[in-house]
Amino acid sequence: MFGKRSSADPFDDRPPKPVEPSPAPAAQAQPAAPKAPPPPAAPPPSMANVPPSRPRKTDEYYDLKTQIFGALIDTIDLSQLSKMDLDQAREEIRDIVNDIITVKNVVMSIAEQEELLEDICNDVLGYGPLEPLLARDEIADIMVNGADSIFIEVTGKVEETDVRFRDNSQLLNICQRIVSQVGRRVDEASPICDARLPDGSRVNVIAPPLSIDGPALTIRKFKKDKLTLDQLVQFGTITPEGATILQIIGRVRCNVLVSGGTGSGKTTLLNCLTRYIDATERIITCEDAAELQLQQPHVVRLETRPPNIEGEGEVTMRDLVKNCLRMRPERIIVGEVRGPEAFDLLQAMNTGHDGSMGTLHANSPREALSRIESMITMGGFALPAKTLREMIVSSIDVIVQASRLRDGSRRITHITEVLGMEGDVIITQDLFVYDIVGEDPGGRIIGRHRSTGIGRPGFWDRARYFGEEARLAAALDAADAGEGQARA
Repeated sequence: MFGKRSSADPFDDRPPKPVEPSPAPAAQAQPAAPKAPPPPAAPPPSMANVPPSRPRKTDEYYDLKTQIFGALIDTIDLSQLSKMDLDQAREEIRDIVNDIITVKNVVMSIAEQEELLEDICNDVLGYGPLEPLLARDEIADIMVNGADSIFIEVTGKVEETDVRFRDNSQLLNICQRIVSQVGRRVDEASPICDARLPDGSRVNVIAPPLSIDGPALTIRKFKKDKLTLDQLVQFGTITPEGATILQIIGRVRCNVLVSGGTGSGKTTLLNCLTRYIDATERIITCEDAAELQLQQPHVVRLETRPPNIEGEGEVTMRDLVKNCLRMRPERIIVGEVRGPEAFDLLQAMNTGHDGSMGTLHANSPREALSRIESMITMGGFALPAKTLREMIVSSIDVIVQASRLRDGSRRITHITEVLGMEGDVIITQDLFVYDIVGEDPGGRIIGRHRSTGIGRPGFWDRARYFGEEARLAAALDAADAGEGQARA
């Protein structure tokens, strides 16, 4: 399953190449010193348990792993294994693999044996070579471009890893294992699939024949500890006063659009905003792959469904949003607005479901409004442009713009109100904006958030109704004071 060749030679996966086969397993020793220059050039840890700096595995390693894996499958009872919990199943596999290594008289160090055991357990019970990457909380994206090319994004920068799959068959098997958990499939007949991991991480798979160099797997990873607005303040994503404004916007049931480019942190920001919804409210979420993780007790999560192999049974985002209106929601949250469901979301926002939220792809608040108009038009709604804009103005209260800057950092660049219309033009008003000032010697962008000096935003009366007037005034005053100090 995991390989094509077979060899009885032991593997050696350390940075220095194996010199000659010898009965001594060279477990603890670094290469001897006939050559002084090579050892410093190699990475210091030879068999580290931490995967990030681990060198690329050799073909001998995969050959040996294939032999042991085949012997394991012949020995173990998979039906009994499926009834065990994860830890118990891992221990069972480790015991059997240790016995196989002993019987085959394979010569390897303890560290090498532990690594082989871990890899085989991951192949049988988890996601194979992806497991070490999924365990690293600092990784934001995992991009697999075929069996031999795996990239990750860390702190906004993309870098290549030494992790690889045995071949494209193993990669496709892992993809099928992931998507089957949410009742979907990926194969030649259905080569594109969206899915999610148990922790909510977003998964996209595109398989041959559409992907020429082997299956392409993209995982947008979620952190185990969910970010809060306070943490975003610590990261410099927004100022404390801006975070307070966002808390009040979420609390007083403003209709909010979170706009931004790919990877700008829209879903993370939406999760942060939903934390300030009252626990008594009934919330219904609609998503392509359920990834929002709301903390309130009264939440109904809905997910779209792709068509089956006969092309039937599809449930679109628009179907979900329309059905929401029959489920007595107090707030409707759409994970991503990308089509004609924009019309139904605007209708929901304008018919008593105050506090509804959604995300969409756009590079500025003004562009977000244009995109909403375009999506409704592409959905086949033959409405005059002025009517559409009036509908947008009466539905959307606030647009929060998130951006990923070229140094990899993420910032909230605009908090913008939608005020009304002047003729055929929608009037907006910025409360906070982010200005780029320059760049430090390390290439990091230097910028600052500033208040635009608006003392009475359009949702002032709404804040008064919810008892947040004093806090809103204090946040605006503090922002103005901070702006004055910055100018001084």
